[in-house]
Amino acid sequence: MPTLQPAEFGRVYATYGGIFVIMSVIWGYWIDKKKPDRYEIAGSIVVLIGVAIMFYYPR
Repeated sequence: MPTLQPAEFGRVYATYGGIFVIMSVIWGYWIDKKKPDRYEIAGSIVVLIGVAIMFYYPR
């Protein structure tokens, strides 16, 4: 389906993926009572930086 969408769809799709990753870490912390380790936090930060670059890069 992504191939049939307008160009802006990629930005929205990347943002959704980033939000999904962050929410899964938050879910694990709040609901499952599993504290994220430093690698999960570092990975989440990398994902957020990547999403910000893809979403806000001028086109």
